[in-house]
Amino acid sequence: MNAASDPAVLQRAERQSQVVRALQAVLPPEALLWQPEDTTPYECDGLTAYRQRPLVVALPESDAQVQAVLRTCHALDVPVVARGAGTGLSGGAMPNAMGVTLSLARFNRIVKLDALARTARVQCGVRNLAISEAAAPYGLYYAPDPSSQIACTIGGNVAENSGGVHCLKYGLTLHNVLKVRGFTVEGEPVEFGSEALDCAGFDLLSVVIGSEGMLAVATEVTVKLVPKPILARCIMASFDDIRKAGDAVAAVIAAGIIPAGLEMMDKPMTAAVEAFVHAGYDLTAEAILLCESDGTPHEVEEEIGRMSEVLRSHGATAIAVSRDEAERLKFWSGRKNAFPASGRLSPDYMCMDSTIPRKRLADILLAIQQMEKKYALRCANVFHAGDGNLHPLILFDANDADQLHRAELFGAEILETSVAMGGTVTGEHGVGVEKLNSMCVQFSRAECEQMFGVKRGFDGKGLLNPGKVIPTLNRCAEYGKMLVRGGRLAHPDLPRF
Repeated sequence: MNAASDPAVLQRAERQSQVVRALQAVLPPEALLWQPEDTTPYECDGLTAYRQRPLVVALPESDAQVQAVLRTCHALDVPVVARGAGTGLSGGAMPNAMGVTLSLARFNRIVKLDALARTARVQCGVRNLAISEAAAPYGLYYAPDPSSQIACTIGGNVAENSGGVHCLKYGLTLHNVLKVRGFTVEGEPVEFGSEALDCAGFDLLSVVIGSEGMLAVATEVTVKLVPKPILARCIMASFDDIRKAGDAVAAVIAAGIIPAGLEMMDKPMTAAVEAFVHAGYDLTAEAILLCESDGTPHEVEEEIGRMSEVLRSHGATAIAVSRDEAERLKFWSGRKNAFPASGRLSPDYMCMDSTIPRKRLADILLAIQQMEKKYALRCANVFHAGDGNLHPLILFDANDADQLHRAELFGAEILETSVAMGGTVTGEHGVGVEKLNSMCVQFSRAECEQMFGVKRGFDGKGLLNPGKVIPTLNRCAEYGKMLVRGGRLAHPDLPRF
């Protein structure tokens, strides 16, 4: 059949023409893209294994234009996928084939920075790091620091509840945001949270943060700023055994110490980043820990001493403490560049994101080593050890369909094993499209239905980021059958469907 006469192609073309005409009435010409060469750059986010070209891309630059786009799409029953910088790693911003991608990149203004109140009111397209840069002259900064902070936007951070290497002490996005303003799918202005200590009604701020664009479109965010520490120093500790390193992490927390950062990398990852940034990592170690302390000079000296003692008593073979700020940043440069460094090892990688109890760190790493043999793929591990948030990077070649399939199975087993160990399928990257099947492993029918109930309360037509985050009951039933048929059920007691 000729593509031009394919009913699906004709239907898409007719729908596209209808949506473009409607949006041309509310947006200037330069704010609307629909030709393939213009919309292709929007076909995926940081999860490049899954792609879909959007029907139309809208690039509004004012609240009024966002409102008009949402009202128009709601009237036409057109799905809307909000997009920030596209650095997400779970396919949360992957377009809908018959929908509008709502790019908020032009909302990049810091509206107000109040040094006395220690707050910043920013548009959703402001880069994470730009907030700290603007606050620096006042001795303040924005604490959450995902590895993509140089590019990722605060709106995306709100959607995914992003964290970073300092989230152990300072919290995730949820703990550092006071208020979110935006619009419902119908274009109704809505506000969650307050700049006061509390606000009237239900605490919907904590519902919206981490909702992955399914409940509302955020256009403005008020964040907390914290004083920049007088001093920060970092310990780099080497271990000759993964279990010793995992036990040391639990021991640090058990000692009543809350480091500013507590990160772990295994041997393959340290080799990758050392070749990339030359941070001075111990390449003979099976695992290294980065443990940071910040505060006053006296506080830092005391905490560094206590942490060093705990690490030595739990098997650290070598300990180095940063002597100055330059060396501290050098230690962290490897951790911050783990993802690009991995890109030099393989054409593609799949960055997983699950969370487990700290005491199971060694267990999950040893399990992943066995999975490498099972799926004949390499995996490098880097993660927020302090709060048990894993980021295994499965290395593969997406041009090889079999490798992609094995990578998907590998990732699914990591998530399933994390749940079996008492954890959850995501820590900060979100569910998106990547973890829909894994949600079936963790949550029951009743729990999924409750999630859909919240979704319907905000978006009755199901137009905001549809097909993401919450698996349908049919999907879970089919996934459970597939696991049984395929004989690859690693933990038979887990699936609920």
